[in-house]
Amino acid sequence: MAAQILGPDGRPVSSKELTDEIATPTVTGVRKVWAEAVSGQITPERVAAALRQAAEGGDNRDFLALAEEMEEREGHYGSVLGIRKRALSGIAPMVKAVSDSAADEAIADAVSDLLSDANLTLAYDDMLDGLGKGYSAVEIRWAFGKTWRPQEYIFRDPRVFQFDRLNGRAMRLRADGELDGRALSAAERASFIFHVPKLKSGLPARNGLARFAMWSFVLKTFTLQDWMGFLEVFGMPLRLGKYDDHAGPDDKRVLLKAVRNLGTDAAAIVPKGMEIEFVEAAGGQGNAVFGAFAEYLDKQISKIVLGQTMTTDNGSSLAQAKVHNEVRLDILAADALQLAATLMRDLVKPFVAFNFGPQERYPQVEFPVAEPEDLALHAEVLSKLVPMGLKVQMSDVRDRLGYNTPDDNSEILTAPTTPASEPPRLKAVAMRQACPHCGGVHLASETLDDEDSLIAEALSHHDRDLEPVVKAILETAEAADGYDDFLARLQSVELDTSGLARRLATLQMKARGSGDQER
Repeated sequence: MAAQILGPDGRPVSSKELTDEIATPTVTGVRKVWAEAVSGQITPERVAAALRQAAEGGDNRDFLALAEEMEEREGHYGSVLGIRKRALSGIAPMVKAVSDSAADEAIADAVSDLLSDANLTLAYDDMLDGLGKGYSAVEIRWAFGKTWRPQEYIFRDPRVFQFDRLNGRAMRLRADGELDGRALSAAERASFIFHVPKLKSGLPARNGLARFAMWSFVLKTFTLQDWMGFLEVFGMPLRLGKYDDHAGPDDKRVLLKAVRNLGTDAAAIVPKGMEIEFVEAAGGQGNAVFGAFAEYLDKQISKIVLGQTMTTDNGSSLAQAKVHNEVRLDILAADALQLAATLMRDLVKPFVAFNFGPQERYPQVEFPVAEPEDLALHAEVLSKLVPMGLKVQMSDVRDRLGYNTPDDNSEILTAPTTPASEPPRLKAVAMRQACPHCGGVHLASETLDDEDSLIAEALSHHDRDLEPVVKAILETAEAADGYDDFLARLQSVELDTSGLARRLATLQMKARGSGDQER
């Protein structure tokens, strides 16, 4: 540990700063663990103020508190946001070496081992917390063993940090007594992974899916409140007690008590001559209005977060769900590209620099997003094109289907063997023909005759018999300078038709013998 540590920029880094926690929360002060909620009495005015403070003044604490509570209070938003996070966090990253040299391969192997750490895999969801809030912060606790390596990944509340008021982009640590927070040193910066998804152009403070979905959240909150009030009035039938003209005050009190008890005990007794009627409230139309508006708002949130509503609607078919995966593929690919860039900047480069020294080029990290493929259609295309002469590498087919190349000791699946069959025999066409022997008209047999067999035999040897003839003609064509030259050369070419002649002679003899036998 006495050796000097260099960061990716080539500047020395203090080992003490790497091993100490930096953004440790406090009981009091600006980095409190328990932050105040702001959505207890949510109003459009408070939401507008929180958004305005984050966008104009750089104070995003109220906005971040609202974004956090949206995930907890709005079930649909929390669900679809979780789907988008897990769609990416479940993909294993891949590492590509800069070159095939032994040194570059060794660095790439070390990075692959770093990214396979289970602690980092769990931290992906913490990094993707920035999708909703606009940015996320994960602190790295570095430790030295055989190499410098992260010992722990600690999620930090994004309210612990703030954007630089001058450029609106650099991340600063909130500190007591410092309105603008304090800048992070080079070693401190190497101890944080700041994931700032680019959901739209502009300042990061105006990013975050929560900012886009917040007004839908506000409208749905009021819609549910009004719906609950509606159900309190119209959800229970009206209990109407009736008495006759002879009922006295005591009788009326008994009837009123019975009607009230029906609301809690669901049981009551009344004197004979009195009756209780249940009047159903015509509230179905009101339920449809509130329910339809809440469903509409859920669809808007699905579009904001997932890019589509297909997998969250009950009416989607299986085929539609295959086309529209949980998260739209272009959105998932963009998320994967941005998370890979964050890991490259904040984790891979410091790790490589600490252990191998600053590099001119670093291994590339990517999260491969595979597009869904119709394997049945792929197999059908191969079955048709390969017999027609299309040459396809077996390794390419295995990669597309997801199968590994078998080794010598692997148990191999094979197609069932079938006994060798005779050459295909053509079926005669049933038709009335005049007999050349007796002159009568007969119905030709539908069974396979000798003529069909002879034709099938000739066709089965056709390519082999014509091969020397075709080869000589092709060689002549390749040697010719043009069409006229080809015709001139063709006159002197000796074509080997001996095999074809023997085949035709044999078939002619068989045909003659078959004809003589029929006579």
